Amino acid sequence: MSKLFESTEINGMRLANRFVRSATWEGMAADDGAVTPRLTQTMVALAEGGVGLIISGHAYVSPEGQAGPWQLGLYKDELVEGLSSMCDAVHQAGGKIVAQLAHAGHFAAKALTGQAPHVVSDFEGLANSPRHELTKEDIHHLVQAYADAAGRAKAAGFDGVQMHSAHGYLLSQFLSPAYNRRDDEYGGSIENRARVHLEILNAIRGAVGKQYPVLIKINSEDCIENGLTVEDSVAAAKLLADAGIDAIELSGGTLTSGKLSPSRAAINKEEKEAYFKEAAAAYKKAMDLPLILVGGMRSLNVARQTIADGTADYISMSRPFIREPGLIKRWQSGDTAPARCKSDNLCFGPAMKGQGILCVVEENEKTPA
Repeated sequence: MSKLFESTEINGMRLANRFVRSATWEGMAADDGAVTPRLTQTMVALAEGGVGLIISGHAYVSPEGQAGPWQLGLYKDELVEGLSSMCDAVHQAGGKIVAQLAHAGHFAAKALTGQAPHVVSDFEGLANSPRHELTKEDIHHLVQAYADAAGRAKAAGFDGVQMHSAHGYLLSQFLSPAYNRRDDEYGGSIENRARVHLEILNAIRGAVGKQYPVLIKINSEDCIENGLTVEDSVAAAKLLADAGIDAIELSGGTLTSGKLSPSRAAINKEEKEAYFKEAAAAYKKAMDLPLILVGGMRSLNVARQTIADGTADYISMSRPFIREPGLIKRWQSGDTAPARCKSDNLCFGPAMKGQGILCVVEENEKTPA
């Protein structure tokens, strides 16, 4: 049909097509971050629906890094058994799944962790409540936490791991001048701000080996005042590429970007899709590395063009799969109508109430009047 449906490899991980399920918070894990049957079924539905690569919801690597309730965890060995059952189910359905490793940093939920959120820099105006600025010893523990979580992910049967350095979470905060005001070797130049990423990548490699896929999700820019720029994002990515990262997923914006960020609402025509494509072009010009592009993808035509013109190597989507886990099979079967997602962002409401993420529009259509 097109290059979209050809088989490819990322460091030995063979993928059936170029479609990726981008990580999101499902709100379906147990209180301690353990896998539940419902979360497993959500992942299986994506595999059965034809998604080439599934990236798990952001899984916190240490207790103080939890972002929200019912979030998947990778912070202790006791979670491996449940994770293993989920991976086995995905593999039996013909899918591939990568674990996203995350730490919420400034945006951690104190009500859940019982600790002041850990931040790269604590400065006046950052928050109304106390924050804990990372010491060098803390950073050492952070690096080890990522490596340990990656080791658990591999032991559980995940096909790879992805470092989460986007959307204003902790690794993203290291890269951002708006959050990183350190005057030691982790602050200042982009080389310094990216230092912890290289340390984590090296530590993960020590835990999982060179033949295991390690990816990163990174902001193209923060879309906030004094935030990460495309130029610095590319520079950080080149350092990671030289250090052996296997693929990059390109996103953008933070939890506080507001109107400065591309609109994630009402994506109802092709011109509104692929809103990080200009940054992707800058990435492809600077380095030869598999690039996964997320950001408003809704139509097969835009996905096909993005791959055909070399803007990216993989198409990543999140919310369309909440409504239609079988979207890729539908497209492949010949029904090429755009994703049915309305981009209304209502899907997170039920998750905040403990019901798990779901398409409210779809649910309403199922319910008799």
